[in-house]
Amino acid sequence: MVAKADGKTAPAISLVAGGIAGGIEAACTYPFEFAKTRVQLYGHEGVRNPFYVVAKVAKEEGVRALYKGCSTMIVGSIGKDAVRFVVFDYIRSLFTPDPHTQRLGTLQSIFSGMLTGIVASTAVVTPSERLKTALIDDARTGRRFRSPLHCLALLAREQGPRRALYSGYVATTLKQIGTTGFRLGSYAALKDWERASGLVADVDGAAASFGNGALAGTLTTLATQPFDTVKTKAQQARAVGTRECVRAILAEDGVRGFWRGTVMRLGRTVMAGGILFMANEQAVKVLKTVFA
Repeated sequence: MVAKADGKTAPAISLVAGGIAGGIEAACTYPFEFAKTRVQLYGHEGVRNPFYVVAKVAKEEGVRALYKGCSTMIVGSIGKDAVRFVVFDYIRSLFTPDPHTQRLGTLQSIFSGMLTGIVASTAVVTPSERLKTALIDDARTGRRFRSPLHCLALLAREQGPRRALYSGYVATTLKQIGTTGFRLGSYAALKDWERASGLVADVDGAAASFGNGALAGTLTTLATQPFDTVKTKAQQARAVGTRECVRAILAEDGVRGFWRGTVMRLGRTVMAGGILFMANEQAVKVLKTVFA
């Protein structure tokens, strides 16, 4: 028996469902992640339309270039979202005042997400983001890396294992604290409010899950974009310190430079948030049925 009799989601189901959802979301939205990363690294001549950047790269470098680093992100997203959902569910359970309603205040939900972000960044996100960003950077510059493993081996030899995997750790962790806190926290708060108000007939249904996830993704992007921009700069192929990245962004574009790539990231995260939570909710339902 994997599903719990009290109606709560068992950790094993949260882990598997989160991994499935993360893999689906990453595979579906990766070209927009590629476009956002390119804009943050090089500016792309001030272009803000993600579709234009995707089309331009496909024309000049080939469609395959849009998926450089995709396998790394898919693997990272499977691990990241598996950890996110199981850790978030566990931390929320520690703060839940009523085990039957499982309702938390908005601040408690966000704080649970922030703690989850620290765990996810340390265990999975920073290493996978470092390799993904280095691969995207290398696709335009040196073209030295033949695969994610080859990329890791070269970076480890040139920069040491710690910098090869954990460059940009501070910025990534701050981003994950904000991202996971806002995304999971606001999503959970929306669901709790909808259940309490009775305005949504099926809170766990595909349509409601997609809508809530898209809204949570929008709020998350606007609140955490500066951390994402610094993180991307810090994780390019060459070794760059966080302070150097901040100074470079200020010198290039001023304060507004910290929001470089916001439109690109919104193009992905709105869809990604909807896909992620919808896939997770549906995966949980199927797994509970299979293992009930």
